[in-house]
Amino acid sequence: MPKITFMGAGSTVFAKNVLGDSMMTPALAESTIALYDIDPQRLEESYLMLTAINNNLGNKARIEKYCGVENRKDALRGANYVVNAIQVGLYEPCTVIDFEVPKKYGLRQTIADTLGIGGIFRALRTIPVMMDFARDMEEVCPDAWFLNYTNPMAILAGYMQRYTPIETVGLCHSVQVCSNGLLKAVEIEPKRPIREKIAGINHMAFLLELEDADGNDLYPEIRRRAKEKNATEKHKDMVRFDYIDKLGYYCTESSEHNAEYNPFYIKSKYPELIERFNKAIPAADVVPVRHGRWIKDCDRVMGDGWTYTQRHCSECGGQTVECVNYCQFCGARMDGDT
Repeated sequence: MPKITFMGAGSTVFAKNVLGDSMMTPALAESTIALYDIDPQRLEESYLMLTAINNNLGNKARIEKYCGVENRKDALRGANYVVNAIQVGLYEPCTVIDFEVPKKYGLRQTIADTLGIGGIFRALRTIPVMMDFARDMEEVCPDAWFLNYTNPMAILAGYMQRYTPIETVGLCHSVQVCSNGLLKAVEIEPKRPIREKIAGINHMAFLLELEDADGNDLYPEIRRRAKEKNATEKHKDMVRFDYIDKLGYYCTESSEHNAEYNPFYIKSKYPELIERFNKAIPAADVVPVRHGRWIKDCDRVMGDGWTYTQRHCSECGGQTVECVNYCQFCGARMDGDT
């Protein structure tokens, strides 16, 4: 059975989703799961949560925990898959600084974790840590796959692919929830199963084709409804609906992300655009809201811990591990960037 090492296991909700999926997958149910973090309290919380889920699923997996840099190699040793979900510098001080320092110079952001000055800040403090991960992996698990969930996604996955020998894949849940979210927003219920074609770089891919079960193109009606909705009401996806109108296609990432991905929506000379598109939220408002939501999610999960029954979620980390594991078992080879 494979060994899956989770870096940044103190991310309790995220670890529950990715590793819970793996424990529910028959081919991975008896895996060794190594949890690694530098925060002992958060690591213990995730360990208790995943131990409870494992017990509720028949206690098939072996769960280990490793705390601190001095134990990092042991966590990685012999791993087949390494899932990365770290946040260097935490919410305070670093995420706050990512917003507040640029704001002093007139640069406004919505999420600040993918590109722009906030993404650059994150990359500069995260790449050295991932460099250490890569060196350790070369020594103790050189053939392991590195599944990166940490932002800035394209910058970090690109670094690992270009400058280390570690097989790396960048993952985000936006692709698999994109089409259904769009259809729900424009109130279209097509004949299923739907067929979709999505292409682009991670954290900015586009939905190029969307058809119903009979092969009917759903985009003409989507374009009509999206334009009408933007013209008649305020809603949470106005930036991406504007993409549909101006570019012809829907982007996988949220309107919060896309508001700062280009120079169209947050402009110092046109502050009215912030209100018009309803998503370019000033940094001082959005950061505490998102952080508070994350805290509530963690509290809810820990409160449910000992009776929690895991269900498959939209994260594709477990599916990716299962797929690669199957290909290696069959002697197939997977090449190229994902």
